[in-house]
Amino acid sequence: MINYRSNGKLLLTGEYLVLDGAKSLALPTKYGQELSIIENESNYINWKSFDENNNTWFEDKFLINNILSSSYTSESDISKRLIDILKSIHTLNPSFFKLNKGFNITTTQDFNRAWGLGTSSTLINNIANWVGIDPYKLLELTFGGSGYDIACAQNNTPITYQLIGKKPQVSKTGFNPRFKDHLYFVYLNQKQNSRDGIAAYRNFKGDLKTFISEINEITEAIILCNNLNEFEKLITKHEYIISEIINQSPIKDRLFTDFDGAIKSLGAWGGDFVLVASKDNPIDYFEAKGYTTILSYSEMIK
Repeated sequence: MINYRSNGKLLLTGEYLVLDGAKSLALPTKYGQELSIIENESNYINWKSFDENNNTWFEDKFLINNILSSSYTSESDISKRLIDILKSIHTLNPSFFKLNKGFNITTTQDFNRAWGLGTSSTLINNIANWVGIDPYKLLELTFGGSGYDIACAQNNTPITYQLIGKKPQVSKTGFNPRFKDHLYFVYLNQKQNSRDGIAAYRNFKGDLKTFISEINEITEAIILCNNLNEFEKLITKHEYIISEIINQSPIKDRLFTDFDGAIKSLGAWGGDFVLVASKDNPIDYFEAKGYTTILSYSEMIK
């Protein structure tokens, strides 16, 4: 058996603008996904996926000869996506699938798939490591996106991520705020489709250069920040910049106007986790409003 593991992800700064070259701060999570492979002689791929409670949430079987056929598809959306990934493997490494070779493949993630921590990106990175191909190229052929989630999958410390000439530039950073005991991640009880958010972002017709420059400055300032009050000001400023671009009100203005602290969306706005910065423990506040999945910084971030 061969095993691979990749980290989940959260994008602390630069959402949307990371697609156009903004320097972003990204945080690999303690949560992740594992891929296990056992080779067999069946010419089939037997696929089984387990959730965080070790329950099977997906299972299917693929004849490798069928996968290599351009017309092969499935009625299941998940199977369709897997077939696309397997076909992309063949595109990037045509000699990988050999006659009479098959695989028993299992995936196990230790987080709720609805959380938006990277079910897809951790899978892509694990598969790329297994097959020996570039995970960024595999991502481009399948799910798309900036690729910051792949960088998180591969790293065990906070990183900066920037596309320069469409090529990923990844640097480890010393971001480890002394006030991290005052930072929390709250799940908004709904999964957000990042593709929908990106579509809204692409509708912006203005000049992004000034916004990108401002976000780059905020990213650098946040990395160096050692004061909670200053951090709250920075993430609030970030929220209003993105708000102007995508024409949406910041999450605090929409849902938590009476909260004493700062709240920042992470990734596509409208769902998944938000970052909460608060002098006082905010758990009672959010639980009273029906948001019960609340993780401390140390629980979530590597």
